[in-house]
Amino acid sequence: MLPMSDTQTFEQAQLEDVLHEVVETLAPIERAPCSPGERQAAEWLGARLHDIDGVEVELEDEPSWGTFPPTATALGLLGMSGAALVLRGRRAAGAALAACAYAGIVDEAQNGPRVVRRLLRRRRRTVNVVARIEHPARSTSAGVPGPAGDGRSPRPARPTLVVLAHHDAPQTGLLFDQSLQRRIHELAPALLERYRTPPPQWWMGLAGPLCTLAGALSGRRRLAGAALAVGALGTAAVADIWRNDTVQGANDNLSGVAALVGLAELFAARPVDGLRVLLVSCGAEETLQDGIRAFVARHRDELDTDSTWFVNLDTVGSPHLLMLDAEGPVWMERYTGPWLGELLADHAARLGTELHRGFRARASTDSIIPSRAGYATATLVSMTDWRSPANYHLPSDVPANLVYESVAAATRLVESLARDLAEAPHPRPPGGGPMRS
Repeated sequence: MLPMSDTQTFEQAQLEDVLHEVVETLAPIERAPCSPGERQAAEWLGARLHDIDGVEVELEDEPSWGTFPPTATALGLLGMSGAALVLRGRRAAGAALAACAYAGIVDEAQNGPRVVRRLLRRRRRTVNVVARIEHPARSTSAGVPGPAGDGRSPRPARPTLVVLAHHDAPQTGLLFDQSLQRRIHELAPALLERYRTPPPQWWMGLAGPLCTLAGALSGRRRLAGAALAVGALGTAAVADIWRNDTVQGANDNLSGVAALVGLAELFAARPVDGLRVLLVSCGAEETLQDGIRAFVARHRDELDTDSTWFVNLDTVGSPHLLMLDAEGPVWMERYTGPWLGELLADHAARLGTELHRGFRARASTDSIIPSRAGYATATLVSMTDWRSPANYHLPSDVPANLVYESVAAATRLVESLARDLAEAPHPRPPGGGPMRS
């Protein structure tokens, strides 16, 4: 359990009571993206945060296009059609369909402009919960310039920490079974310890169209046959997710949502002067980031990139906390502002919190959107001994299986970071250098 200092007025037992309350209240609500349950959870969370002194809350309706499996299934079928055409000798048409399928899968997986889902899917609504905690801001050396040519000096930038989580829940499927990883850990634990980047699951979907293109260019029917087989396997895997139920999502990601409420209670008990804190629980994360895309688009003008920092709490209820350096379903993207992660690691060391480093994710998180927008971004997640988030997208992701000590540790870690940022709004990485890299 995380060590306590004498000055902390919100006791550890009280914090864990809050974490239990949030998770156990929201877990029974079926919270698929864009569903009535997702909105019900957002409304409860907004009311819970509003009851805390000094917290202002807004519920922001935003556009979304629903979960990703329907779109991914359609793209898989498109790729299989291309392979079938090549097998029938229609190589040009088959290559064209395969190229479209390949581009569409990359667009979906790697958080592109999402052309296919906007063309094919019905526009729906999600809801973000935005809680503001503002105390008198100190002036800073950085500034936000006024309109060009207006003759006014820059107005002071407001130091802001944005803490992210998401309140929607995922669907399950055979793809998420962890039996093989657990068995490998039991037989050869050192083998898994060597790897800090999981296998790229989305590459299975890309392999089919690539084989089709290779078969169309070379005239080798076996490549097109392999493309059809691989495409059928990948399409079946994603269709299986589409047909399955939404899980309770205690770890993914009510653990992060509970931490937001815990932080609000901590800051109410001991305010952080000079720093604006936004506690943002996004909807539609499981659509692959519709909620956070809308939040950044809506608030970009008020959040200066030189004085705003993002910390994402995503699935922090496994036994071991870790910090991601990068993420990428297709190719890896390092987060903007690695100094923020270094600062977070420094605070973990000061608090005696074990924080594993050097990991990269093959699943996309909400972090990638503010990072691409130029904001310094750090991501806290967690894992089991067999290098997977506990109960990830499985029916067993229930409150009883959550490691609340990890959630509390993540909460205290972000609290410590916030107090440091309030004291030094423009910290530099160890050894100096620019804030952003």
